[in-house]
Amino acid sequence: MVGSRAATASTRYILPVPTGVQIVFDCADPSRLATFWAAALHYKLQDPPPGFETWEAWLTSQGIPQSEWNSASAIVDPDGAGPRVFFQRVPEGKVVKNRVHLDLNVGGPRGTPHDERRRRIDAEVDRLVQLGARKSRAMEVRGEYFVNMFDPEGNEFDVQ
Repeated sequence: MVGSRAATASTRYILPVPTGVQIVFDCADPSRLATFWAAALHYKLQDPPPGFETWEAWLTSQGIPQSEWNSASAIVDPDGAGPRVFFQRVPEGKVVKNRVHLDLNVGGPRGTPHDERRRRIDAEVDRLVQLGARKSRAMEVRGEYFVNMFDPEGNEFDVQ
């Protein structure tokens, strides 16, 4: 319950806990998209559950058929600060423009010289293209330079 106070067993009241956020991508190939976004965000593939050296070992122990092993994947911030990103396989492909998208902020803090911001952004765009992204268009709006891109499955995102 947002904004409410929770009671502990001793009936002391504590402040509400912030809502955690997970970003979810519907996709055709969770493994491929997780690998791309892990590299793009400087994240890592989520480790398997404790007691398992690999996800394959865990999936086998759960009796999940090998044909379903690529039905989901997840990446996490290695420092634990950013949200978990989950990728789930769905049968339908992307049809229309994203209503929500990610902005990758690499240009530096406000006040960074325009030429330096542009150099950083263009270098990141080149790196992401090497990883499998596709550049759509570079834009300058109200003095802010950014590049619109597509991930390997056509999901839009911006580099700014």
